[in-house]
Formats: sequence, C-alpha cells, structure tokens
Amino acid sequence: MKELERLAEAVRERIIQVVSRNGGHLASNLGIAELTIALHYVFDFSRDRLLWDVGHQCYAHKILTGRDEQFDTLRRKDGISGFPNPAESPYDLFATGHAGTAISTAAGLAWADQQAGRDTNVVAVVGDASIVNGLSLEGLNNAALLQRQFLVVLNDNSMAIDRTHGAMADALERLRMDARYGDLKASTEQLLHRLPMGGEIKDALKHIKEGLRTTLHGPKVFETLGFNYFGPLQGHDVATLIRVLERVKQMPHPTVLHVHTEKGRGCAYAVDDPCRFHSPSAYTIRDGKAVFPLPSHKTWTKTFADALADRARRDERVIAVTAAMADGTGLAEFREEFPDRTLDVGISESHAAAMAAGLAKGGLRPVVAIYSTFMQRAFDQVFEEICLQHLPVVLCMDRAGLVGSDGAVHHGFADIAYLRPLPGIVLISPADEAEMAAALDFALQHDGPVAIRYPRDEVPPPLPGVCPPFTLTRARVMREGADATILAYGAMVAPAMEAADYLADARGVRAAVVNARFAKPLDVATIGRYLTGGKPMVIVEDHAKIGGLGSAVLELAAERHGNTGRIRCLGIPDRFVAHASRAEQLQAVGLNTQNIADAVGDLLDHPANVKNVKK
Repeated sequence: MKELERLAEAVRERIIQVVSRNGGHLASNLGIAELTIALHYVFDFSRDRLLWDVGHQCYAHKILTGRDEQFDTLRRKDGISGFPNPAESPYDLFATGHAGTAISTAAGLAWADQQAGRDTNVVAVVGDASIVNGLSLEGLNNAALLQRQFLVVLNDNSMAIDRTHGAMADALERLRMDARYGDLKASTEQLLHRLPMGGEIKDALKHIKEGLRTTLHGPKVFETLGFNYFGPLQGHDVATLIRVLERVKQMPHPTVLHVHTEKGRGCAYAVDDPCRFHSPSAYTIRDGKAVFPLPSHKTWTKTFADALADRARRDERVIAVTAAMADGTGLAEFREEFPDRTLDVGISESHAAAMAAGLAKGGLRPVVAIYSTFMQRAFDQVFEEICLQHLPVVLCMDRAGLVGSDGAVHHGFADIAYLRPLPGIVLISPADEAEMAAALDFALQHDGPVAIRYPRDEVPPPLPGVCPPFTLTRARVMREGADATILAYGAMVAPAMEAADYLADARGVRAAVVNARFAKPLDVATIGRYLTGGKPMVIVEDHAKIGGLGSAVLELAAERHGNTGRIRCLGIPDRFVAHASRAEQLQAVGLNTQNIADAVGDLLDHPANVKNVKK
C-alpha cells in the first residue's frame, strides 16, 4: 500500500511536468490519481470494462496502461490524445470528450457481455458535474434494471470546470458534510452485533435506523432509482479504496460508489484555482507559482466577452447563459459584473437552450455561450423550443472549426450543417474584432434566432476600411478583382486577404475577396454577381465541406446559374482531424494562405505556381 501511495505521487509529478509544457487538463487528473490506481489494482481492464465519462481525467490511466514513455507527446501532433483513444490502446474503449455518455455505453457493454456469456466486470467513472447531464440520468434509469454486476464510481470533487450548481450538487454536499448518519449507522451496527437480540428487535432497530437516515438526509436519489449506494468515501486513501472496491466488485446488481476527491490534489496552485487549472495552456513555474506567457493578440473569446459586457451595460434585457463553461466562453468576468444576469446550468446544454427559449418568451434577450461541439447536444431544443417558436435567442458558438490540441472530440465542424436547415435561423460569423461587436449588435436587435460562430484563436488584425453594420443577407466586399473571387467566412477572411495579396504580387492575378458574413440567408445578389460570367470562385470556411457555406453556394449556383464547374470549396474534409496545434490542423486540411492561393491558381486557365507563401 505504501508503494501505491508513492506511485500516486509519481503519477502526479509526471502529469504536472507534461501539462506545464504541453497544456492540457491538469486539476481533474491530479485529483483522480489514487482512484485510478485502486481501480486498476482491483479490476483487470484487459478483460473488464472501464468507461471514462468525458474522458479528460484519463491521464493517470494512460500512464498506467503502457503509455508513460509516450506521455511527453500528450496533445501534440502525432502524439497521444488528451482523451481516451482506442487507436492508442485496448484499455481505451471509446474515444470520448462529451459528458454524460459513460453510463449508457457501459450499460450497453454490460448487456452485450451478459448476452454473450462473458464474465466481465463493468465500471463507469462519472464526475459529479456529469452525473446531472440528461443522458447520465437516462442511463441510470435504464442501467438499474441490469441483473448483474455494474459499478458507477461517482468521482465527486464539487467541481465541473467551475463549481457545480444545482439540486444534485447540493445533495452531494449534504452527503459529504453531514457525518451524523455515518456515525449513527456505525454505532447501530455495532450495537446489533453485540446484543443477543431476537429477529423482531433487530427488525425494529433497522427501521429506526432507516427512519433516522431519512430524517437526516431524505431518500438518496441513487437508491430511489434502484442502485445500491455506498459512500461518500475519502478518495485519496488507496488502501480504503481498494478494500471497498473489492467488496462492491462482488455485488451482482447495479451499485454507485460515491468517492470524494480534491481537484488539483498535490499541486498548491491547482488546488487554489481549480478553474484556471482545469485546462491550462503551457506555463512555467517561478517561486512556486505558475506563470503564463502573455498572448500576443486578443482572443476571439475575450473579444466576444468584452462586446457582450458592453451591450449588457446598455440593455438590461441581456442575459448570459452557459453550460459549465463560464471560464472557457469568457463569461467569468461578465458574471463578476452581472451576477444576477449570468446563468450557469451545469453540463446541461439541452436545458440551457430550452431555458433560453423561456427567457426570450418572457421578454429577455438571452445569449447562450456554448462551444460549437457542445451546441450540437442541444440540437432538438434549438429546433423545437427556439426556431419553431421563432424566439430571439442568440447562440454564441466558441471553438467553431478546428480547435487544436483537444482534437477530434472537440472540433466544431458541423454547426452550419445542422443549423442551416432550420427555418428562420440566421447564421453569421465575424471576421475581426469590430465585426464581432457588429455581429452582436445585429443579433440582439434581430427578431428571431441568430447563431454566431468564432474559433479558438487570436483575433486577426483589423480588416481594411470602416466596419459596416451587419444587415440581413448583406455580404461585405473587401476588395474587387476581375480574374477570380475568394468567398470567405468568418475567421477565413484574413487568410483569404493574404492569398489575394500574394496572387496580385506574385502573378498579377486580380482576385476579389468577399466576406460572406452570412451562411444563412445568403447574399444572393452579391454572390450571384460574382458567379455570373464564369469567373473562378474559391469558397473558404473553417467547417466541414459537407453542408457548409460552400454547399449553400453550390445549391445557389446550380439553381440560378446552372454552372458549378468553376467553383472550388475549401473546408474540413470528410474525416476526423487528429490533435495538433490549430495552425498545423489548418495547414493539414488546406485552409492556410498557400492552399487558398493554389486553389485560385488551379481554377485559372494558367494555374499559378504558388510557392513559399506566408503560412
């Protein structure tokens, strides 16, 4: 046991060493070291089943399953992922990055193993923030029917990215803080063992004990659902964890083991600020403190947050809504200034969208800030509660497009495709800081749903000229050109401008650049004007080629102009893009300056020989 305690500390040191250099999820992984070791000690996950909910807390698991030597490459191009990845190891069963999935997939594996006659143990590790997700509750409801071993380990550290909120968080807090029932239960059991009583007296005392438990705590939600419940257990005592896991491993029915851990354990600065160190970028340590390099330019997230706060000061109807992402979406500072106008619903994106519909119906102007990859979890509510009712809800989708080192589980490459078919919704994307403010102005004044997308990146330098206001269906012509047209969307406008500059300087090619601004509804007049005459058009978007802006323009061209042969769509190809830096990913899929210029050249009568272009 002493060796296992030392192993936990060694694992923590390894995680801190690599994350400080590469960035990644720090605090959550430090808090789960002992639990991970205990799970691998008790179970044989070469045959048993281990499912990680969300998956960002799997670093210790990776180190213990043969990937310690590769751990230095964490989240880097061609390195190991920051999430479970079956391509890396048979110990990773699903590539996961979204909350709420572990109980359902574990239940499916449990049913499948039982049907096939496989004698396996099934374990799902779920955080206290994920357990309230709608899918987790659906999974619990169904998994309770299993007639076999099935263990849900509730890793309770009182945190999501930020501190957890809601009734479940309050219930878990009461379980952790109120030791009266645990003391009562222990003393009553000792009394029962020591006194020579008949069965009737034992039954009577049992009912007294259960009655006192109900008085102190009320019914436990997991037992009400049909699970056996044990805990809360101190999550950093390896010996106790192993002893209890050995016991619950033998139970032939669904069980919840509630384990209380400390987020950031063993690292003082991560314990002091678990929000900041949930998923920090690379940093250095000076005098025991983490020091982060200053960003060279303002980020899109910060730009959005500043613009929203400015509008909120002018309009009391503006309400910010997020799903456990106040820090990641830039709303942490907004919440400090407007605590009564910031609603964090926890990892419950569907609820966030539906609640925003209620806010809008009540006369407010809700701005729902959720990553693009997580907004797709709320698709049905955006469809039914927002668009069908034609309510003025603003969906602000951070991390749109390729997101860098978080990789495939977090790319936001599908939002145009799944939102564009919804009648009445407006899809826009700003190209610089001034356009972000203008986009928010438009969205907050528009009488209907609006979705704004922007990437996880620094904002490019200001575009030339005065930023005009967003006007429904109106694109913004950045420069004219008689030879070809580059139609770009959002963050792709800046590299499109660079490509046009290069083509002009290197080849004398005059390429127009049109900032689409709207993916829906399209500026039919402006785009149609550039489509006529058969001049080449290259469409550039940080989104899947399938269903995006390019698809919309091709539909327009086929319907009204009958010629799509001189249109080239540049976007994310039909494959999952592995983790790397965002710049490396954009280059890999052909969304950098050189590839845009090459695409224009290929469409011209005499293809441009474009080399050595600024990346």
